[in-house]
Amino acid sequence: MRDYNIDEVDHLIRNRRSIYPNMYSGEEVSDEVIKSMLENANWAPTHRLTEPWRFVVFKGEGIKKLATFQSELYKKLTTEDGTFDKSKYEKLAQRPLLCSHIIAIGLKRDPKKSVPEVEEIASVAAAVQNMYLTATSNGVGCYWGSGGVTYKEEAKGFFNLGSEDKLLGFLYIGMPKGKWPQGRRKPIEEKVTWVIDQ
Repeated sequence: MRDYNIDEVDHLIRNRRSIYPNMYSGEEVSDEVIKSMLENANWAPTHRLTEPWRFVVFKGEGIKKLATFQSELYKKLTTEDGTFDKSKYEKLAQRPLLCSHIIAIGLKRDPKKSVPEVEEIASVAAAVQNMYLTATSNGVGCYWGSGGVTYKEEAKGFFNLGSEDKLLGFLYIGMPKGKWPQGRRKPIEEKVTWVIDQ
């Protein structure tokens, strides 16, 4: 027996948006909302119950620590290979400071490798979608970014991840300023094929 309003569910899903740090007002998001986002993430689909999602939440001084870590790691790695870009360095050092909270998104690989890695990646993505929807229901903006140090092996230890695990990006969180953004999608009919017995 369902105890939810399907129209509200539809509205929530269709109004989820990526809201970027430069669109945040600077107002702090309640820790209770963050905890609710994390609890709902924990109910994502997971094949063989591997529950591969791992999160590290940064707030306040923790965000400064994250900004310093990622900008300095970027500088170290790109200085070594000759690709250092000062504007990217500054973005990594400054953009996090626009956020109320940042959640690092990790995948803890099942030690038994009982399911293909892609299925665990899909589970983590579903967990992030649950966080997105929870944020939306609370009028909170967020954005899943995967730039910077996301796929660098040298970053894993900072987020309590091992060599078999993956860092899949960061969920930047803040209270949006201005109007909630409008979305756009091409019609679903362009992306679906029905196969029906006749």
